[in-house]
Amino acid sequence: MTKLLEKPYPPADDDCCGGGSCCPCVWDNYYAELQKWRIQQADIKQQAES
Repeated sequence: MTKLLEKPYPPADDDCCGGGSCCPCVWDNYYAELQKWRIQQADIKQQAES
């Protein structure tokens, strides 16, 4: 059984320096985790419709 992912929360305003030099940025991590969550949600929806 696959572990259900919790929907990630966006970083707080003070989590990002806004300088653009961080690699990876907190926003990069957020968007990567959000994409994983969306894919899992789509898979769950597809299985429920089958």
